[in-house]
Amino acid sequence: MLLKKNIPLKYVFGKIRYELLLVTIYSLVINILYYQYDFTNLVIPLGVPMVLGTVLSLLLAFRSNQAYDRWWEARTIWGAIVNDSRSLTRQMLSLMDATYQSEEMQHFQERFVKRQAAWCYSLGQTLRKTDPLKGLDRLLSRRELNYVMRYDNVPAALLLLHGKDLKHALEQGWINQYQQIAIDKTLSRLCDAMGKCERIKNTVFPATYSLYTHFTVILFIMLLPFALIDILGFMEIPMVVAIAASFLLIEKMGINLQDPFENKPTDTPVTTIARNIEKDLRQMLHEQYNMPEEQTEVSNYYVL
Repeated sequence: MLLKKNIPLKYVFGKIRYELLLVTIYSLVINILYYQYDFTNLVIPLGVPMVLGTVLSLLLAFRSNQAYDRWWEARTIWGAIVNDSRSLTRQMLSLMDATYQSEEMQHFQERFVKRQAAWCYSLGQTLRKTDPLKGLDRLLSRRELNYVMRYDNVPAALLLLHGKDLKHALEQGWINQYQQIAIDKTLSRLCDAMGKCERIKNTVFPATYSLYTHFTVILFIMLLPFALIDILGFMEIPMVVAIAASFLLIEKMGINLQDPFENKPTDTPVTTIARNIEKDLRQMLHEQYNMPEEQTEVSNYYVL
């Protein structure tokens, strides 16, 4: 995710630099044919690209709205994960019977809470198709790591360990059945959030819609020089480039937002959220939190 507000123009226009170069060359060729070789029959009415541009604007607006809805839903889900992670930790630290307070129970609580922080990191890394176990060795025991390595879905395995520990706490008398049900509901909400994230990740934006919109953008840009050359002369080259840049950037924005878990600058900041969750959970355990160095510097902003 972009962390700084001032995004450099180099980054913005770098996404479409090759397209703009082709548009510039294309407009220049049309100008040369028109003025040097007297191809005056190249001119078309301005209304033709205007009508196409209106239709294209509606298509891009719909795509941008749908892409933003997917991005915002992902961010909302991770906001719920933050809340449920704090609630789960609070339940584990406050609902367990103080009369059974022992070193074993304290170790149990610490292991459970750190596993929840590991679950947040693992879920984000799984959604981004990176190593789901990366960095978890500082939060999980060797036994837990060996257990979850056997599963394709590491976050699901961590929730399974949560459930087993919850049953163990009930058997030890640390919690009663009503408290077990309350904590299990929190675990179920975390499982639901994981499923929602996987749905967004695995449901691709309709490829045909993207393809047709892209073809319409190309057709609009190709027609634009023929409509403006008779009106603006050589000035139609920068005008066509500016208009093309606007439509191409809007199209790129929709493409970037529609997949919020692709490890791109416009992603949902799952790593940053997981760090904040770990910080909160460790403080609830009265532990000091040291931020792991995982930032990658790109130009004058950072990507997580």
